[in-house]
Amino acid sequence: MRFVPLDTPKPVSKIGLGTWQFGSKEWGYGPDYERRAAEIVRRALDLGVTLFDTAEVYGFGRSERILGAALGDDREKVVVASKVFPVLPIAPVVQQRAVASAARLGVTGIDLYQVHQPNPVVADTHTMRGMRALQDVGLVAEVGVSNYPLRRWRFAEAALGRRVLSNQVRYSLVDRAPEEDLIPYAERAGRIVIAYSPLAQGFLSGRYDAAHPPSGAVRRANPYFLPENLERGAALLGTLREVADAHAATPSQIALAYLLHRPNVVAIPGASSVEQMERNAAAAEIDLTDDEYAALAGAARRFRPVTGLAAVPKLIRARAGR
Repeated sequence: MRFVPLDTPKPVSKIGLGTWQFGSKEWGYGPDYERRAAEIVRRALDLGVTLFDTAEVYGFGRSERILGAALGDDREKVVVASKVFPVLPIAPVVQQRAVASAARLGVTGIDLYQVHQPNPVVADTHTMRGMRALQDVGLVAEVGVSNYPLRRWRFAEAALGRRVLSNQVRYSLVDRAPEEDLIPYAERAGRIVIAYSPLAQGFLSGRYDAAHPPSGAVRRANPYFLPENLERGAALLGTLREVADAHAATPSQIALAYLLHRPNVVAIPGASSVEQMERNAAAAEIDLTDDEYAALAGAARRFRPVTGLAAVPKLIRARAGR
């Protein structure tokens, strides 16, 4: 395993484990997944993974409980990250929610506590007052944000009066907006961009095509899995397979390696099996050449999916089976 080259209390692995799916029925993994989740966590530890990301809203607290129980005595050795859902993120609420998350996780301190979304009404001055108090009493080690534009990330840091270590954002070969400003800022300032949905919920795995769409409510609601977009993505997936063949790897591993090419980026893919966790972790060891990186970036630029409002009628028709 490789790690982010930053001075942090605990090393942050370049591949982490995202646990949105722990305890969340919408992923459609079945009733035995809770047992498998524990096996995935234990294998991740064996492979050197140190970053485990969850949130109070995942499974309405079940993800935190499952993760904490699976980590067991290793909780203190790794970076346990959770998030507060900012319904009313004023200081007392942030503090109370952190105490509740720590209890569900079974930890005395949360290594990285993140604001799950920017609140459009409550200013970060209020939220960060609560975060600063949590740091002062030792319940939170590092503060992070999620889905923040650069300007608000920097404002949050000014409001905290300390570094806001990370910004967790959607980032993959088909969602490359963080490359414009967030990643350059992280590299300049010594911060971290945490890439969630780094495989675009499996779109970049090459497992799906127009004749074999995914199941599960989450993926069915993702416009990338519209038959039209699966067809449009064929060229990008072809480039992924070519690079994968050169490294005796899978398309998913190459899609992760593309992100990890940047030193201040970590990825937190989920895993539905121990084998998938093993493949994800192995991606941290893949070194892409400059030509391979450029070929992937070029193929990604040429991919033009139907998204936004234009995708809504198509998603409705797809869900209705027409």
